[in-house]
Amino acid sequence: MLASPEPKGLVPFTKESLELMKQRIAKKHNEEHDEDLQPSTDLEVGKELPFAYGNLSPEMVSAPLEDVDPYYNKNTFMVLNKKRTIFRFNATFACCTLSPFSSIRRTTIKVLVHPFFRLLILISILTDCILMTMTTFSYWRTILENTLLGIYTFEILVKLIARGIWAGPFSFAGDPWNWLDFSVTLFEFIARCSFLGSISMLSISKTLRILKIIPLNQGLKTTGTILNHFVKKVAGVIVLTLLSLSIFSLIGMGLFRGNLKHKCLWWPQENENETLHNRTGSLFSTRDVENFYYLEGERDALLCGNRTDASQCPEGYVCIKAGTNPDYGYTNFDNFGWALFALFRLMTQDYPEALYHQILYASGKVYMIFFVVVSFWFAFYMASLFLSILTMAYEEEKQTNAGKAKKFGVNYQQTLNELQEGKETAETKTTQIEMKNRPSTSTSTTVDILDDAALRHKEEVKDSRKKCPLFCRTLAKTFLIWNCSPCWLKLKEFVHMIIMDPFTDLVIIVCIILNIIFLALEHYPMTVEISTLLSIGNLVFIGIFTAEMIFKIIAMHPSGYFKVSWNIFDSLIVFFGLTDIFLMDNKGLSIFHSLKVLRIFKLVKYWPTFTNLMRTLGNSLVALKNLILLLFMFTFLCAVLGLKIFGSSYEHCVCNIDKDCQLPHWHMHDFFHSYMNVFRILCGEWIETLWDCLEVASRITCIPFYIMVILIGNLLILYLFVALVSSFSSYNCTTVEETYEAKNVQHAVGRIKRGVHYVLFKILCRKQNAAKETRGNVNDIYVKETISDNTLSEFSNIQDFLKDKEKSSGTGKNTMTENENQTLIPSPSVSETVPIASEESDIENLDNKEIRSKSGDGSSKEKIKPSSSSECSTVDIALSEEEIVYEHEKPMHPRSGHGRSSSSGQIIRQSKKGKIWQNIRKTCCKIVENSWFKCFIGLVTLLSTGALAFEDIYINQRKTVKILLEYADMIFTYIFILEMLLKWMAYGFKAYFTNAWHRLDFMVVIVFCLSLIGKSRENLKPLASIKFLRALRVLSQFERMKVVVRALIKTTLPTANVFLVCLMIWLAFSILGIHLFAGKFYECIDPTSGERFPISEVMNKSQCESLVFNESMPWENAELNFDNAGNGFLSLLQVATFNGWITIMNSAVDSVAINVQPNFENSVYMYCYFINFVIFGLFLPLSMLIGAIVANFNKHKIKLGGSNIFITGQQKKQFRGLKKLLSEDSQRLIPRPKNKFQGFIFDLVTSHFFNIIIMVLICTHALSLMMESDDGSLQMQTAFFWINTIFVLIYAGECLLKLISFRCYYFTNEWNIFDFMVVVFSISGLFLPMMVGYSLVSPSLVQLILLSRIIHILRLGKGPKVFHNLLLPLMLSLPAVLNLSFLIFLVMFIYAIFGMYNFAYVKKEAGINDVSNFETFGSSMLCIFQVTIFAGWDGMLSAIFNSKWSDCDPDKINPGTQIKGDCGNPYFGIIYFVSYILISWLIIVNMYIVVVMEFIHTVSKKKAKTLSEDDFKKFFQVWKSFDPDRTQYIDSSQLSDFAAALDPPLLLAKPNKGQIIAMDLPMAVGDRIHCLDILLALTKRVLGKDERMEKVLSEIETGFMLANPFKIAYEPITTTLKRKQEAVSATIIQRAYKSYRLRQNDKNTSDIHMIDEEEEVKDKAEEKSVIQGQI
Repeated sequence: MLASPEPKGLVPFTKESLELMKQRIAKKHNEEHDEDLQPSTDLEVGKELPFAYGNLSPEMVSAPLEDVDPYYNKNTFMVLNKKRTIFRFNATFACCTLSPFSSIRRTTIKVLVHPFFRLLILISILTDCILMTMTTFSYWRTILENTLLGIYTFEILVKLIARGIWAGPFSFAGDPWNWLDFSVTLFEFIARCSFLGSISMLSISKTLRILKIIPLNQGLKTTGTILNHFVKKVAGVIVLTLLSLSIFSLIGMGLFRGNLKHKCLWWPQENENETLHNRTGSLFSTRDVENFYYLEGERDALLCGNRTDASQCPEGYVCIKAGTNPDYGYTNFDNFGWALFALFRLMTQDYPEALYHQILYASGKVYMIFFVVVSFWFAFYMASLFLSILTMAYEEEKQTNAGKAKKFGVNYQQTLNELQEGKETAETKTTQIEMKNRPSTSTSTTVDILDDAALRHKEEVKDSRKKCPLFCRTLAKTFLIWNCSPCWLKLKEFVHMIIMDPFTDLVIIVCIILNIIFLALEHYPMTVEISTLLSIGNLVFIGIFTAEMIFKIIAMHPSGYFKVSWNIFDSLIVFFGLTDIFLMDNKGLSIFHSLKVLRIFKLVKYWPTFTNLMRTLGNSLVALKNLILLLFMFTFLCAVLGLKIFGSSYEHCVCNIDKDCQLPHWHMHDFFHSYMNVFRILCGEWIETLWDCLEVASRITCIPFYIMVILIGNLLILYLFVALVSSFSSYNCTTVEETYEAKNVQHAVGRIKRGVHYVLFKILCRKQNAAKETRGNVNDIYVKETISDNTLSEFSNIQDFLKDKEKSSGTGKNTMTENENQTLIPSPSVSETVPIASEESDIENLDNKEIRSKSGDGSSKEKIKPSSSSECSTVDIALSEEEIVYEHEKPMHPRSGHGRSSSSGQIIRQSKKGKIWQNIRKTCCKIVENSWFKCFIGLVTLLSTGALAFEDIYINQRKTVKILLEYADMIFTYIFILEMLLKWMAYGFKAYFTNAWHRLDFMVVIVFCLSLIGKSRENLKPLASIKFLRALRVLSQFERMKVVVRALIKTTLPTANVFLVCLMIWLAFSILGIHLFAGKFYECIDPTSGERFPISEVMNKSQCESLVFNESMPWENAELNFDNAGNGFLSLLQVATFNGWITIMNSAVDSVAINVQPNFENSVYMYCYFINFVIFGLFLPLSMLIGAIVANFNKHKIKLGGSNIFITGQQKKQFRGLKKLLSEDSQRLIPRPKNKFQGFIFDLVTSHFFNIIIMVLICTHALSLMMESDDGSLQMQTAFFWINTIFVLIYAGECLLKLISFRCYYFTNEWNIFDFMVVVFSISGLFLPMMVGYSLVSPSLVQLILLSRIIHILRLGKGPKVFHNLLLPLMLSLPAVLNLSFLIFLVMFIYAIFGMYNFAYVKKEAGINDVSNFETFGSSMLCIFQVTIFAGWDGMLSAIFNSKWSDCDPDKINPGTQIKGDCGNPYFGIIYFVSYILISWLIIVNMYIVVVMEFIHTVSKKKAKTLSEDDFKKFFQVWKSFDPDRTQYIDSSQLSDFAAALDPPLLLAKPNKGQIIAMDLPMAVGDRIHCLDILLALTKRVLGKDERMEKVLSEIETGFMLANPFKIAYEPITTTLKRKQEAVSATIIQRAYKSYRLRQNDKNTSDIHMIDEEEEVKDKAEEKSVIQGQI
């Protein structure tokens, strides 16, 4: 892109300008080479003209001007309005276009560019939008609609006259938005004139007029262009998603076609023989739906299957294929369309638990693998790809905009300075001229006049920037600044001293925290005492905040006080609080009571993290205002479209979806409900409302509408989410800016700490001062004596010993064999010691640093006592250096004459004991460091963990397994205790318990012991249930787990502050929910039907309790409510995960008042509470939290040199190998056979045409499978059988041809082996059903086997390259993703075991049924998988909530066990699900971050000018084809073809001869060029002037010489440039000689014809220019 044109003055567009323009156009047509011009971004249509082009005089406003952009200055002119907005028009007057100088056209141009015209259109559109939301018709509405239609028609006429119909890019037809306006207006005229009325599709198109707002706003238009650019970038991902969905749909058809029609039918006993016949048949059909078996409260009949792991029918019922599919018949895999629909539902994870419950009921639990792959892995990868491309595109756009802004800022500042200098020069000259004309007495005042003019100019600029007029500022100075009397000023100073004191801010923040606690303590029902206490507290706190406001107003004046935004916020809080107190008895104004929640945000100015996050959020929302407005416009448009298309259908066909013919909560009959429906779709809940839509309307309208809302809406939301995360990822929690109030609080806390320390120091030192001084003096004297009696050399020996000791104890991962000769030699001057063994190989760097800082630092005052390990003690006692000296010198200074001999004898005895203890510890260390021992412990850990899965509810029925498990538990316990003792002996207590992983092992050993104790004693039996913690030991035994846990801690712990901010936002919404809904979710339930009584029968609690038949449950509360802060948090969590949130919202909108029966949609606008929570309580905090995690991830990744933090060191090496493998085709070169027949077949199967044919056949087979359906005829089944047989024969023929041509090399390629296995299994699948029967082997088996060949599309070099580029980042991030997957599987395992121990006997209802329950390990894992994808956990929690006699039976006898009851524990259930959701969410978020960052890294590396080892490998692969004899030389004539055959970035595309000559390559004898010279030259061309170029070139040359030591030494005789110069010189000489001979032969001829052709002359000119440039 070229720079902006040089600023020039604005010139009116005249007839002379038009003539010059025509001349330029004619000249451009005659010239062969056009100028390479690009439009300037600063001069685009709709932008303001920069001030660098001068001031805009009144005559130039709305008048035609010559275009200042050279790109457009060909056949256009420019018009500016008063706001300097740029408009362009075509200057040509063809195709019904008037002349630019026509008065009519000029008048319409003035109208068109006037700001009021645009304002009129905008007001008209907004008015029309309001009218679209109305469903009632009136006379004034018709008049208003006709007026608006007239305005739109007038706008079109103005544009047609001003711009012309079809005369260039700026004509009426050249703008797509004008086409939209014309089409909508035309359709509206046709709809009004036709007999179809307002319900026609033509009138519905009127809603598209909402989009007219986009061209009226330049920001919206730019944002739309950017999003359009993004859609083009994600085209490859969309194609890959559709392809993958199609493949999975075909697999689903093959596995589940027709299965969802299997139902349990009541069959009498007398027809038992016939039952067996019809049981497996599919020809039986019945319409008697009453004979199907229904579960209580279910709409569809119970599904069943004939597999052993499928659902079985109750006694008296048989499983047959009859009836329709569930969910109104829309959920099935009977044909490709509905299968694709079901897979799309699984990918978007909308109500997936219902779908896979239905499939598992009908087909068996083994097919859960299919749903795990689709709903987790496939959905995860597709979402990662979309996020990656959006993130990459957003970052590119942000960098581009930043570069433009920087460049524009520099140019603008430079131009502004030049203009300012020019103005000052002009003013100076003018003033000097005036002064010359004045008397000489006034000459001396020239400078003063200039200075005064400059000051006046500055004042005018300053005044123009003021928001308030001058009289307002004067009024504020007079009445809002109080400086009336000296007494008042003294009072002001005193109050200022008090209010600005740090302790005042500390008191205020304590009051704020206490007020928040008081607000959170509100609940329903409250006792009178608590209610009185909270009321008094409210009065106290509002009094404190009022006093704070008054004192600040006195100290700062009202003018200064209200200049601070936080003070305005505080004053509003005080105003709302006082208003709430005065209007306490008026229930109609209870909104002021709810506004008390704003007091929570008073914490913001005292909390730097909160402040900076809010500031970042505000800046981000301002920057993204156009995108937010575009998203709102889209939702509004979809809501209006839904109202217009489906509104009447919901009214007329409501009986299809409700038996009482009453509209449900979610419909599109009016605008508000339509908008809520669109909002629900954008939140990911769309399938249930789509079923209702399909029942009341047609599929042609419902499905496209929902697909449009889902795709476009999610694109906008994802882009907004990526932009917010990118903004918050630049936030650094360690460098937050602190406010004045926050610093004051820190100063106050610091003062308190210093005071407490001072008091404690004084109290403690008085008691211990005397004793310490006496003991210190004695020690000092003794140390001085001992030091003075020894030589300096002896003291230095002691220090050397200490240093050696430090080195031996501080080394990180040295084995015992390496250091035993150095550390185990006895010292003659001290007692013989055994050093503590180095840490285990799995001790982390963090632990090593901690140990080194304590024991290995030379300046540390604490050392390890040497005798501690030789005195049968593993406890390391820390002594100071002086004490070590004292201990060392003590035996050398005996107090009696026999001291020395006794000391030596003691040393000998101690050395013998120490040697024994040394050998023991040495042996223990060798054992625990042995790799076989570690493998054994790891295996035992896995066995002990896996054994937990067998302890289900059936364990008491399997006596043998139970006994084996009990013995295994004892064996595992003893093994782990022995391991712990060995590590204690080897490492010592201090080293053992310093390591966090060893502490975890110690805790697990305690768990083993407690579980054994719990089994042995009946009263301690609950201790046995904690054995699920045994699985935690897996974390410490495997390096991958430890790396992942450590990385998760690094990325998530620093975000704790941000998490607390999010928690405060949730607390505010929870308290607000208490004020709005506390006690209002109670309802009176009919026990016979389970439905709520209508308000016409029961109006309140007293009427409900008076009912005779409802005595046991008179007044029931909803399970999820807002009666207290805890329940509010849980309800908000369900809303945040979109599980059970529909029930909560329905209860909220039906609520009336406390102790009043809810009424249907009594408070419909309570939906706004949940909309605000989803936006401000979920979306924005989620962006903050993920942005902070991304920032920490990038920070730690940079610390590790750019490597992934979730993989081990060994995996990093494997990662490099995997990267090399994926960057090139792994297919090995197969030699061509010498036999002619085999050679012919070899050429055939290796040709590109053959590969295309095979790919076409694979796709054709997939398309044929899409035509199958469950209700196909027998002829269709036969046809598909023969189609499969033909494809099997084709693939077998391909395999046979490759076997003939490739011979034994066929099996050296993995893809050939895969194809061979497909052929073998396909042939087996054809004949196997004939031998064993179709009941055992499905006929679709062959189809699925043949379908597996479609993965060839993803193969490198065979399928589209875009697929390989998308799959490459996934494969590169696979090691890290697998590590995180192992961790999440371990967490799932632990929680599944915990669920088995605590919820196995919970009553089966709501979300717990025969498929999803906690009875066995498999079923428990199914439940946990649901929670992992945030699906259906609300139903399971609802079943666990049943802890009352009315809901469950606590005395129920469970057969085969001593446990009684089927009740749940609500508190355990809440902790269980909430903790798992948080942990799994953190892990999954990091999985997304890994894939997205790897994708961005891979793409950015490809775009960067760098060369990798893969590029050099490809270079030599191409070289082999040009130099088959490996001479290391090629002929210079081949150089052009060779350079064109290379891959980027070394590629030199043709024509490249000039570039090759310019590289000046050395040439050997025979015009040959060496391989290394070409490689070095191409590398230098790619790297350019990079600083690393010389280093890279030397490394390449060195590596080549090492790899090719036999390189032939040669002396270059010339270079390509010299050779070309010689050739050109010879050509010139030959032509001159020929010309001379011609002149000699034709002396009488006047004209000499040219010999060379015109092309040769051109080549000569180009070659000369290249040579001259090189010279």
